[in-house]
Amino acid sequence: MSFFSDFKTFLLQKDIVMLATAVVIGAAFNKIVTSVVNDVIMPLIGVFTGGIDFTQKFISLDGNNYETLDAAQEAEAAVITYGNLIQAIIYFIIIGFFIFLVLRSYEKTKKKENVEDAPAPKGPTQEEILLEIRDELRKQNT
Repeated sequence: MSFFSDFKTFLLQKDIVMLATAVVIGAAFNKIVTSVVNDVIMPLIGVFTGGIDFTQKFISLDGNNYETLDAAQEAEAAVITYGNLIQAIIYFIIIGFFIFLVLRSYEKTKKKENVEDAPAPKGPTQEEILLEIRDELRKQNT
């Protein structure tokens, strides 16, 4: 029973629960970003580039010309799908931008919390000031 109780303790540690939560949120975040890239940004890029579908851009290594990527793959030709690389780079930049926005928003809320939580610095009391004046006067008179 010790193994199972140790395993249960391990799974219920705060760090593990937080990690599991982060993985689930990350997966959901990935779906959102994928949708933004595929359904919003790539069509806009296609409009600006004259209808180019980057996923269909490839170089055939066997010397033959194929009309589509599917035709090249059906012929079992070796191809370099550089369009997928371009799309992956765009996807990476967009994910980085979204993460930047989320972290920036988070940092702003942390700064506001720290400012609100920090007590106002207290100055010296009237008695402390009077004691300092007394001590200075004593120094000057001796």
